[in-house]
Amino acid sequence: MSLFEEGAVHDEPARAREVYDVSGAGDTVIAVFAVMLGAGAGVREAMRIANQAAGIVVSKFGTAVVGLDELAAALVQG
Repeated sequence: MSLFEEGAVHDEPARAREVYDVSGAGDTVIAVFAVMLGAGAGVREAMRIANQAAGIVVSKFGTAVVGLDELAAALVQG
């Protein structure tokens, strides 16, 4: 995932995992990014966490949700 700011580009690499279904990955990114911004996070932190959330959701079959516990565990693992 890439974030373009004036004069800078920030890349957040994907984490290797099994991909089962990409349905809803973009929606997950937008939702998590918006929630993070609404909670006061900066855009780079919001991008990093949204990228992690998308990685979780594509590892599930069909349209799926990401639980807070799953996201917290993924963030701890790096």
